Amino acid sequence: MPHGISYTCRHCLRTFNSSCGLSHHKNTDHRQFTPAPEGEDENSFERRYHPLANGKFFDPLPCDADDEFLPPHAPPPPPPPPPQDGQDPHAWEPFGSRSAFAFAEFQFVELQASERNINTALDIWAASLQEFGGSAPWESTKELYAAIDRIQHGGTPWKTYHIRYTGPLPPGTPPRWMTQTYELCTRDARQLLHEQLDTSTFKDNIDYVPYRQFNHRGHRVWSNLMSGDWAWKQADLITADPNTHGCGFVPVVAGSDKTTVSVATGHQEYHPVYISPGVLTGTARRAHGNGVLPAAFLAIPKTSKKHRKKPVYQKFVRQMYHASLARIFEPLKQYMTTPDIVRCPDGHFRRIIYGLGPYIADYPEQVWLAGIVQNWCPKYEAHPDHLDDGDGENARLRTKTKTEALIMCFDPGILWDDYGIRGDVVPFTNGFPRADIHELICSDLLHQVIKGTFKDHLKRALEIIQDIDRRLSAVPEFPGLRRFPDGRDFHQWTGDDSKALMKIYLAAALSAFMEFCYFVRRNAISAPDLIRIQNALDRFHQYRQVFIDCGVRTDISLPRQHSLKHYIRSIRLFASPNGLCSSITESKHIQAVKEPWRRSSRYKALPQMLVTLTRLDKLAAACQNFTIRGMMTGTASSYTAMVLAGSKPQVEAVEAAAALAAEKDDDEDDDGVVHGPRSLSDIEVAPTPQRGYPKYLTALAAHIAQPTFPLLLRRFLHTEVHGPLADDAVPPSLEACPTFDGEIIVHHSAIARFYAPSDLCGAGGMSRERIRSNPRWHGYARRDTVLVDVGGQAMRGLVAGRAMLFFSFEFHEKEYQCALVHWFIPVGDVPDPDTGMWVVEPEYIGAHPSLQVISVDAIARGGHLIGVYGASALPEDFHFSDSLDAFNTYFVNHYADHHMHELLT
Repeated sequence: MPHGISYTCRHCLRTFNSSCGLSHHKNTDHRQFTPAPEGEDENSFERRYHPLANGKFFDPLPCDADDEFLPPHAPPPPPPPPPQDGQDPHAWEPFGSRSAFAFAEFQFVELQASERNINTALDIWAASLQEFGGSAPWESTKELYAAIDRIQHGGTPWKTYHIRYTGPLPPGTPPRWMTQTYELCTRDARQLLHEQLDTSTFKDNIDYVPYRQFNHRGHRVWSNLMSGDWAWKQADLITADPNTHGCGFVPVVAGSDKTTVSVATGHQEYHPVYISPGVLTGTARRAHGNGVLPAAFLAIPKTSKKHRKKPVYQKFVRQMYHASLARIFEPLKQYMTTPDIVRCPDGHFRRIIYGLGPYIADYPEQVWLAGIVQNWCPKYEAHPDHLDDGDGENARLRTKTKTEALIMCFDPGILWDDYGIRGDVVPFTNGFPRADIHELICSDLLHQVIKGTFKDHLKRALEIIQDIDRRLSAVPEFPGLRRFPDGRDFHQWTGDDSKALMKIYLAAALSAFMEFCYFVRRNAISAPDLIRIQNALDRFHQYRQVFIDCGVRTDISLPRQHSLKHYIRSIRLFASPNGLCSSITESKHIQAVKEPWRRSSRYKALPQMLVTLTRLDKLAAACQNFTIRGMMTGTASSYTAMVLAGSKPQVEAVEAAAALAAEKDDDEDDDGVVHGPRSLSDIEVAPTPQRGYPKYLTALAAHIAQPTFPLLLRRFLHTEVHGPLADDAVPPSLEACPTFDGEIIVHHSAIARFYAPSDLCGAGGMSRERIRSNPRWHGYARRDTVLVDVGGQAMRGLVAGRAMLFFSFEFHEKEYQCALVHWFIPVGDVPDPDTGMWVVEPEYIGAHPSLQVISVDAIARGGHLIGVYGASALPEDFHFSDSLDAFNTYFVNHYADHHMHELLT
């Protein structure tokens, strides 16, 4: 091989030149020890992949569509080329042009426009073209819908199965449920998985092989599903068959959860089932996109209260539930032992073995899935009255084999009373290879912890705490943090309500519980973290006795709270619960159920909803196809202008312009996701300058009532020119500092971007927040706090400051982006022992606030301070905008979001 030629190792996907590549192949055990790919959590250091018994490796080798393995280094099939003629209507089939596709996508996906509004838009479009002799591509909405239906990509079709009770009927008139026909609406799970796995955006967020992950300290790390012990054990079972060598393993993550779309108009419920390829990273599953898609809508039988508790009805509805789930996953069954050929996100075909993976469900649905009695544990044989007796780690596990043996040995009454087993239900997993429902039920953060333990158990404690409402309403604003103007005085608690309250509720008895919540929510959990989780749980079990002592409860034996004892085992099995939380499926309810329902006529809405879902999938698939072919660069108008000019789009320039447009200065947008790969964190002032401010230093200082601003800015420039001062140096005088007579531009906010995969983020794990310093924000001044990196031991080298002004200027032909901050200094060298939070106080020099001009580059991200209220009650007319001025000391709230918790603990 000639020196200097580079190549990519097909095993570890690293690029080498020939000189070092030969030694790499000679000395590297590719599948046993490889660096984690770019974009992985910072705790990742190395991966040890699953080996085969014969010394080879569990390696999904690329093949062609005919199941023939490809030679080493063979590239994937190239995507269809872009059209040579940008105006070729066949390239945009079935739309005819970029503008027609953009119109259809904008109207149907973005605006969710009604048929009437689309007709109006088409009429206006046609009128604007008449004077030029042109016409709109469609005359009516029906023609536009027909074009969407002709898209050849995506949109796995739906099929309806009819189900009826076939048992004996009672004398006389039978209850309606016995004669009613129920509908199961489902689509081919295998075809749906093919659609998901063929999504190119998942190329850097997928693992085909189980692995064990270690950080640079040698500690085991659990992050994505494939890093857990369950996936490794599945590989042990699969690789026992020589016919599966050279295959990848794709566990199917499933989830189901009832949702209500209308309470006032008849309590309309739907019961969707979602599936996701378990090979996706948890970050990709939580992100927007098709990582989680609806696979079915289960029938929801209803009957009168008189019949609801009758054994024959309960047996029927549970058997129909499990029969329906078995039918949904039936297309995958033969490919759980025989390889399926699947196109993967990198464009290669691979041989794949499927398996039923973790099932996401709340506790009531877990009861149905496991075939157990209400209030029993679906994973352990723990009696409802004594759920937490003994050690949850060593309690007797439920297993498929044990349950079947008990059903064979005992009559239904003993099964019900002594073991909590319903002998009339056979879990759907029993008919699938390597599947045990008791093992597959995963821990659920949203319903077990957030809406379970915190809401259902602790809500009653809130009722006995005086002044709590005013304290909740006094919390300052923060990006992504929901405020409670009336405290917690609301009737219907949602998951978002519970999560928002957890971020600001600081009762000492609950600090251990919230530490548990925030540790288990992390995107990557190390072995030392498991010790911290267990310690937090032990402290919570110790402190929760206060709820019995205060009379809030007479005992604490709650299934949802008992589930906390299973989290460490669940993390070892399935890795971070953050990637398998029902908040993922609940967030999908909006797009998969609620929005399609609102777009329907509301009468027999489900068939209309299914059509809407299919069209959404088709448009998304068409957009991906056009993007891969390079046809979606720029905006519709810029692309069309370039095509008409006879030139091809300059991809870099067009994409840069599109990215700039996407980062528009939206005053209502406090936080959000950043799409694209992981990148270095950064912060910059908002691009829109603010009018109405003086442009020169002295006048601006008077305008903002900060007379020391000129001195502070010139001292900042002194540091930039001469370097930082020594710790014991006297600050330079005004005369010793550089003069500045240029213009200053004021900005009302700055935008921070950082890697935060544990929170809502883009597929690359990036999040964004807006930090505000606005004197007129909705009628009051809003000046957020920031965390500034100054080094040192306290608060992990961070210091809190309040952003009094964001501004930019040029000096010596260099642009500076700066902030004027008021410092908050730590009180003591350790966090508060009751809450675990750092306490800070505003710093003053005499009677004046301690201010400094800093570069925005020194800001790590926004911070959130909560006043230390003390024992006194707040005035009834206290406004939250005064919070950062009203208290002597403040907690630095590391519960504001999960990235903040990881940053400060």
